[in-house]
Amino acid sequence: MKHFYIAALFLMITGSLMGQTSNIKGIVHLLDGKPVANASVKVDGTTIGTVSNEKGEYLLEQVPYGNQTILVTSIEVKDKRVSLKVEKPKYDLHIHIDPKGEISLDEIRVVRNTVKREIETKGFAVNVIETKEAAVRNIQTNELLDKTVGVRVRQSGGLGSEVQYNLNGMTGRSVGIFIDGIEISTYGSSFNLNNIPPSMIERIEVYKGVLPAHLTGDLLGGAINIVLKKGTNSNNLSASVSYGSFNTTQSDISALYRHAKTGFTTRVSGSFLNSDNDYEIWGKFSKYIQPDGVVQRYYRTKRFFDGYRSISGRFEFGFTDVKWADTFFLGYNVSDSYKEIQHGQTMGTPYYGRTSNANANVLSLNYVKKDLLTPGLGLSVNAVYSFRNTSIQDTVPYEFNWDGQIRLDLNGNPIKHSSGAQQGSPTLNDIKRQVANIRSNLSYDVVSGHRLSVNHVFYTVDRKDSDRLYPVANVGLNRKNDLAKNVVSFNYEAQTINNKLITNLFYKLYQQSIGSTSYTATVNNGETTFQENTMKDNRTNSGYGLAGSYRIKPNIILLASAERAVRMPVDSETFGSPEDNVLSNPNIRPEISDNYNAGFRLGTFDFDDHKVSLATNVFWRNVKDRIMPEANELMNNQEIEVTKFVNLGKSQSVGFEGELFYNYKNNLTVGFNFSKFNSLYKVQFDPNSGKQLPYYNTQIPNEPFFTMNGNVHYHLDNLIQKNSKLNLFYTVGYVAPFSTVWFDSDWFVTPTQVSQNLGLSYVFPSKKIIASLDVKNMFNAEVYDNFGVQKPGRGFYLKLNYSINKI
Repeated sequence: MKHFYIAALFLMITGSLMGQTSNIKGIVHLLDGKPVANASVKVDGTTIGTVSNEKGEYLLEQVPYGNQTILVTSIEVKDKRVSLKVEKPKYDLHIHIDPKGEISLDEIRVVRNTVKREIETKGFAVNVIETKEAAVRNIQTNELLDKTVGVRVRQSGGLGSEVQYNLNGMTGRSVGIFIDGIEISTYGSSFNLNNIPPSMIERIEVYKGVLPAHLTGDLLGGAINIVLKKGTNSNNLSASVSYGSFNTTQSDISALYRHAKTGFTTRVSGSFLNSDNDYEIWGKFSKYIQPDGVVQRYYRTKRFFDGYRSISGRFEFGFTDVKWADTFFLGYNVSDSYKEIQHGQTMGTPYYGRTSNANANVLSLNYVKKDLLTPGLGLSVNAVYSFRNTSIQDTVPYEFNWDGQIRLDLNGNPIKHSSGAQQGSPTLNDIKRQVANIRSNLSYDVVSGHRLSVNHVFYTVDRKDSDRLYPVANVGLNRKNDLAKNVVSFNYEAQTINNKLITNLFYKLYQQSIGSTSYTATVNNGETTFQENTMKDNRTNSGYGLAGSYRIKPNIILLASAERAVRMPVDSETFGSPEDNVLSNPNIRPEISDNYNAGFRLGTFDFDDHKVSLATNVFWRNVKDRIMPEANELMNNQEIEVTKFVNLGKSQSVGFEGELFYNYKNNLTVGFNFSKFNSLYKVQFDPNSGKQLPYYNTQIPNEPFFTMNGNVHYHLDNLIQKNSKLNLFYTVGYVAPFSTVWFDSDWFVTPTQVSQNLGLSYVFPSKKIIASLDVKNMFNAEVYDNFGVQKPGRGFYLKLNYSINKI
């Protein structure tokens, strides 16, 4: 099979790591900064060693590449071991210790960087985003993702609006969003990435295409995995508060406590977010309709009914680093949100009075144990059960203009919607969901470098829809929708050819069942009877794939992956989602995709004070029955209030991406990335008439297919106060024009977008307080997203962070 030609290609590549060595230097000192002189520093198991001088400085020369252990001994401290994967010519490793021999923050940094590199060099098309800098700035997690190569965050308006994630042409539910390996949809719409500030995140893993075993499931566009901070090395507390334009307020707090003797650990966090979203709009889709029906385009006004508020809390209690568990947590997550819905899928018709309220109560269990019962056997279980409620209210009958006032006719009378409410008939719709999501992974290291694993995902949702405006139909006759799926993955991971070649071979089984029950009321002679309508379906599929990387040299790595992936439709696509203006489509089919990725990573290359790294990836995806929002051909003045997910047929995405990083003296960092692809419709002939379809081989609409991002970061030490740090940031984003509908029309083209942001943060000498100021979209550019919805213009935001890293 051509999926496995890649493995043969890697096996033919030759290279050598023999004879390569590294120099490691640094300072040995206590946590209070006092240097440790005359400390013995050596590479365990070798004759390489030295003694620190009076300043605590040491130098280890000609350390062989590979996994090494640095051993530090002194009469002032207990013996200390630091693990380091040596894979570049030079290292600066400062070893912070105290008389008790506790692990230092600098060592944690070294380990984290190694984790990032290991993830990015296993053959998957993946980027790892570290959040250390973003944590002190006033930016949302979605904004951080939007600057990542190949990622486009599709947010239809301001904070709290519907969000979709596009990874190199794949979008919607094709892309999985995870929190520590559990899909975020389990937590409900009231808990999303905007509720999780970067300060609570350890790292973000962005996979484009093939996924590793611990994230396996029915996904085919990739996944975004948010890895939250565990912080089990020290008890800590952090809090932040921010305020900015459009009356936007955000605050968060997190704390961790661990009892060293028993391993009892508590993690608590909470967040609050509020925004009026009353930003100015002035684009061509903003209009004012006069009483005589004349339409005034490019009408400059403010959004008037677009407020958003959310609050969430997360509480976890358990044990870490004990004999029977590496991690064991029982958790409770509670969240609540309120959203004013300003319009439908487009800005064509402004709403007033249509709102969405959502809340969720989530119970969770997390268990991880390596070397369970026998060395090499590992088990992880992540289980979540949630109770989610969503209420949609829409009873206001009048039509509104974009100035926030009721439209009037020529006689001065209020104009009413013919349907009776802002979006269709009046409704007080309640949607209740009970969701279970269990992900388990069992792995076994057969021999060194070879691992077998089985991963199982079980997901089920029990959904009931009712409308309080129509109580007769609600007497025991609520609409019921059920969906359940199982995904089982068998994985074989291997490290061969002196650990130069890393491969991951897998096979998946997919199963999904759906059921729906609704009732039709009939009135005859004053008596109401109900007819039951049922629908059931069961689907099974299989998939397979391979991911691999080959390390020619420590800083030259080839990567490739291929898979046959299957994606089952989720409940919001099958049964609809009124809060997102999405209709139901019970006949929607699974989509199947053949995904291929190939690329390389170069660097980091050190040239004295200069560091450079480069990465690129080429991708090709053939999709059958692609699931995507319907792009209507016959729109009237860009007025689409609702949409539904449909099967497009065949499509093909081909493109490439790249990113470049440059660093000077660890003070200046410059980054640039781009993504360019063609996402084409590949159904050539009408199955009924046999005629060639007009949109064959044309770009699929409503997708930004060419994006670029640039960023500059510069920091100054001791500028205002001794031991202080001033950070300066600049980012720019570019989105090329793209059509929002199938047919060619200048009116339905989203224009070129260039948005620039400026920020600074000041770290006080105590390191406990950080203040930051951000100016977003500083030149007030017109920026748009799904179906031409205008996004916020210039905004100013101030943030204060306070943290105690060791209690």
